[in-house]
Amino acid sequence: MRTLAIGDIHGVSSALDTVLAAAKLKPDDRLIFLGDYVDRGPDSKGVIDRLLALRKTHAVVCLRGNHELMMVRARDDKSERRMWFSVGGAQTLASYGTAPGISGTFSVIPEDHWEFLEKTCVDYHETETHIFVHANLIGNIPLYEQTEESLFWEFLTVPIRHPSGKTVICGHTSQRSGEPLDLGDTICIDTHAYAGGWLTCLDVATRQFWQADALGRVRVGDLG
Repeated sequence: MRTLAIGDIHGVSSALDTVLAAAKLKPDDRLIFLGDYVDRGPDSKGVIDRLLALRKTHAVVCLRGNHELMMVRARDDKSERRMWFSVGGAQTLASYGTAPGISGTFSVIPEDHWEFLEKTCVDYHETETHIFVHANLIGNIPLYEQTEESLFWEFLTVPIRHPSGKTVICGHTSQRSGEPLDLGDTICIDTHAYAGGWLTCLDVATRQFWQADALGRVRVGDLG
């Protein structure tokens, strides 16, 4: 059984389809998505649809990203909407439009999508060998005591050294080079999937990775 970690998708559903095909997804693969499924790209609705479908066929863990937090808060708090719209929320609502060129509204977003965002997504995930978070960790405190700032908003500047010795896999800190950032103790696989970048899928055991972009191009690499 492989454990495959997938970086920030940001509404680029075509890259998600392509990268999973490139990795030759198997029935017993475990998929861990690192958050930021919505905003900026053209098809946030399609991304969530695909994740919900994958949950029916595979072992899937979906982390919550800061963009999921913003989307949920924007629904209930008008003061949050300006910020959300400025970082891709407008594109997300557009993906729920009822006709081409017509933007959707909060009311047309399916209830199972809200349930996914609010209840299905988790703040972190830990295995025997790895810790998966969206953004960052405070290394010297337990996972259950981590702050919202560290888990969802703080950018990666130095390796995260957790007392367990486990390798941390994260997203959020966009690698505009398109290459995963390997810091030894920490691997960041947000490789700027929107705006011409790449979506990364990493086999955390072998350290092989597959990447796809919105144009359907594929490349394969190895962190060594």
